[in-house]
Amino acid sequence: MHSSHLLLEEPIRMASILEPSKASFFPAMTKIVGTLGPKSRSVDVISGCLKAGMSVARFDFSWSDAEYHQETLENLKAAVKSTKKLCAVMLDTVGPELQVVNKSEKAISLLADATVILTPDEGQEASSELLPINFDGLSKAVQKGDTIFIGQYLFTGSETTSVWLEVSEVKGNDVVCVIKNSATLAGSLFTLHASQIRIDLPTLSDKDKEVISTWGVQNKIDFLSLSYTRHAEDVRHAREFLSKLGDLYQTQIFAKIENIEGLNHFDEILKEADGIILSRGNLGIDLPPEKVFLFQKAALYKCNMAGKPAVVTRVVDSMTDNLRPTRAEATDVANAVLDGSDAILLGAETLRGLYPVETISIVGKICAEAEKVFNQDLYFKKTVKYVGEPMTHLESIASSAVRAAIKVKASVIICFTSSGRAARLIAKYRPTMPVLSVVIPRLKTNQLKWSFSGAFEARQSLIVRGLFPMLADPRHPAESTSATNESVLKVALDHGKVSGVIKSHDRVVVCQKVGDASVVKIIELED
Repeated sequence: MHSSHLLLEEPIRMASILEPSKASFFPAMTKIVGTLGPKSRSVDVISGCLKAGMSVARFDFSWSDAEYHQETLENLKAAVKSTKKLCAVMLDTVGPELQVVNKSEKAISLLADATVILTPDEGQEASSELLPINFDGLSKAVQKGDTIFIGQYLFTGSETTSVWLEVSEVKGNDVVCVIKNSATLAGSLFTLHASQIRIDLPTLSDKDKEVISTWGVQNKIDFLSLSYTRHAEDVRHAREFLSKLGDLYQTQIFAKIENIEGLNHFDEILKEADGIILSRGNLGIDLPPEKVFLFQKAALYKCNMAGKPAVVTRVVDSMTDNLRPTRAEATDVANAVLDGSDAILLGAETLRGLYPVETISIVGKICAEAEKVFNQDLYFKKTVKYVGEPMTHLESIASSAVRAAIKVKASVIICFTSSGRAARLIAKYRPTMPVLSVVIPRLKTNQLKWSFSGAFEARQSLIVRGLFPMLADPRHPAESTSATNESVLKVALDHGKVSGVIKSHDRVVVCQKVGDASVVKIIELED
């Protein structure tokens, strides 16, 4: 095979594989979203997660209550304060998730080739013969031969905690199924997934709305992960809902693509959403296994070209119980980075896993290694070609800043921004060096009081590959005289020096507004 077909411009030197990985202030350009739960909610463990590289904390409301998550969030705030590491907050909705209700919490053993009945009568006791579910429309949605998966952490094919059923007949509201594999279900709630079946339930449930308008508003959430997004209308509806909730009009909506329906409307959803989460757990059930990688590559490419963050899930499942990932998982993480992922989302691995800190650390190390061999040159040309001409003013400045930084081998790009848009556009071109986005707060009023914006914008860049935010002193406006800009620049450079990304004699590319014009300049540091 000729080397020009390789992902890299030149084959990787074997010697570089044997070199030990070097630690740096930014563990990786790719971000890590960690789900906080029973095994990762103490101040100590969260501090460890932040130091290991977690920059977004996900709160999954499909289990436990607001009070429990509030305690975890208070611990997160304490950890952020003690580690001095910024962290954004993501609220993950339940959405139209179907569940089996097991009130007694006794383990249920299901044997292959036996039958089990799914009933909407939640008053019934769950057993090996009968499983009560929280949805009365299943019998109308499925037919003989359809596939249903039930499991505590969804079916991956190797778990003995998940079961695969085939519908044999529909009796009134009940669905009779043949069990395809033996498994034991433990716990009080199990997720039910009907493969490639449309479930007629709202994407934002009443419970979701209640959680967002209380817990979400109280904690000014940075991201809303919209589970089971199936249409662009789902995102518009969620945005309209958030726009009426005080500060949450600034919350970014990440559409979670979990089934064929969302896949069919991907392009429209991408236009409306602020980012995309590829939920490979559920998608891996809805799609044939041989198609999952194709969807990943196609979806990540579309997100990259649109300049919207893309997040990949379910990468190191085995680390829930083990200290090391499998070889396939390690390769999978690297491929997600090479495919263009902005962030890796860890679910069960940190929520209930035995090694949350180690998992984040290992995933970060794999991402950092993959970034070293990411073909930036090819990616840059592809993106410029996709954007086409004439470019918008901002797009032109952003691509020029990245090109200049690569040509002069700059150690960092510093971007002054108030909305965060300029910094995100620079990150879209995937520079090989970190982008320090200096968010300049803006003064705003609601007729009752004055306040500064900027904290949301700073935290929201914590999910974008290569972006590292810092919030400037509000006394320095973004488009003001060169004197105040110089003082903010000095603060940014000092931050870079302390963190080890900038050394004396390094070159730095600065992107800022001067009056009405946007300027890209290259500065060389003295001793």
